[in-house]
Amino acid sequence: MSSLHTSEDHAGNSNAAVEATLPREGLLTLLFSVAVVLVIMNTAMFNLALPDVTETFGITAASASWIVTGYSIMFSIASITYSRLSDFLPIRWLLIIGLLTLGLAAVAGFFSTNFIFLLIVRILQASGAGAVMSLSLVLFTRYVPQARRGKAMATIMSAVSLGLGLGPVAGGSIVEYLGWHWLFAVTAAILLLVPLFLILLPREVPARGSFDVLGGVFLGVGTTGLLLFLTSGLWVALIAGMAAIALFVGRIRSTPDPFVMPALFRNRSYLVLALVGIASYLCSFATLFLLPQILTHRFGFSASHAGLVIFPGSLLAIFVSRTVGRIIDRYGNAGILRFAPLLVLAATVLFAFFAGQSWIAVMLVYMIMSLSFTVLSSSVSNEISRILPSSQIGSGMGLFQLLQFFSGAFSVAMAASALEWQRGLPLSTAYSNIYWGLSIAALIAIISAVAYRRGSNRSNRSSSLADIADAADA
Repeated sequence: MSSLHTSEDHAGNSNAAVEATLPREGLLTLLFSVAVVLVIMNTAMFNLALPDVTETFGITAASASWIVTGYSIMFSIASITYSRLSDFLPIRWLLIIGLLTLGLAAVAGFFSTNFIFLLIVRILQASGAGAVMSLSLVLFTRYVPQARRGKAMATIMSAVSLGLGLGPVAGGSIVEYLGWHWLFAVTAAILLLVPLFLILLPREVPARGSFDVLGGVFLGVGTTGLLLFLTSGLWVALIAGMAAIALFVGRIRSTPDPFVMPALFRNRSYLVLALVGIASYLCSFATLFLLPQILTHRFGFSASHAGLVIFPGSLLAIFVSRTVGRIIDRYGNAGILRFAPLLVLAATVLFAFFAGQSWIAVMLVYMIMSLSFTVLSSSVSNEISRILPSSQIGSGMGLFQLLQFFSGAFSVAMAASALEWQRGLPLSTAYSNIYWGLSIAALIAIISAVAYRRGSNRSNRSSSLADIADAADA
């Protein structure tokens, strides 16, 4: 374990005095949104480049898939690592390191001449990309008061939806007309944001804290093993992953400054609320994997045309984000947690009926899915930032994002396997069956949201009764 002792105050406490004084909050929100769009596009675009990479380097499709698998593994680990480091290191330092790693790796990737070098570059990109999403949520939680935080969270989540929508469109067009090397040029543009972040981000003072390297290694190996099993079916990876997770659990119980705080696993409200976000993310991520398959194999679309069908849903999320943010800031998250999971269920059921029947239906139903995912993710992230104490924000947000990304990888692996199992069935039937399965995840989101609201209502009633009793005693 390595330690930093440059200030006596914890980051959460040292920043309490400056909360709600984020300079140029609107401009920083815009810059983070641009960075998030580029990061998410970088994640999605390379899915469309795998056939060309396979041909360029003369490798198998399984080998080429490591470009996506390796990126996913490193991204998830980097997200929670940067979140944990932000508890005692300045966000400004961490974000600049992440952006430089992502951008410079993209420049190097443009000149890739062999597969191993390309794979290393993609993993380096992921190690930097994980900083952007995790640190944006931590920054807004730390500095933006609850009265305006919903708007900031909704803007970031709409940027995620925009990146997911633009990724297939831009990726398909670039690969088709320029070649896969030019995908790196899009991501390298993130270097232009570095000077702006250096100027605008608050100058925090490093705080006393320690980074649990061994716990991070255990979690990284465990996550890697489980994701490799899900994507490649390697039983050795599953055994190694489960063993590493067991060591990780033991580690966080025995060390004074663990990589993930054990208190998070004892916080029922946090876990139930996180399950709402994880279940909805699973449905959304699986859909983004399935829709290009449906549009290309069932309706004969090209990759770029398939992206154009998906794009309106992402655009809708952008248009409504400000309204969603104002609703959260004015009325809180209760209403959204009540109705948005129902929209996720409605979208999965509609896909089950119509995904294989009409590409127009696919476009319209994805608009419902994209809208519900953006709204629900914004509300869940905002609510998590509200219920966690400042000392647990970095670790809590990081763990939530890790679990979300893991659920996304799980959903893709399961969807791919389900397509293999149903190879003898008509495509429309196979897609319908998968969406009936995803509707179970949507039901889990609904049940979890109900459980959270009931628990929150009981807690509020108990607090009110305690206040009344205190007043009577006085």
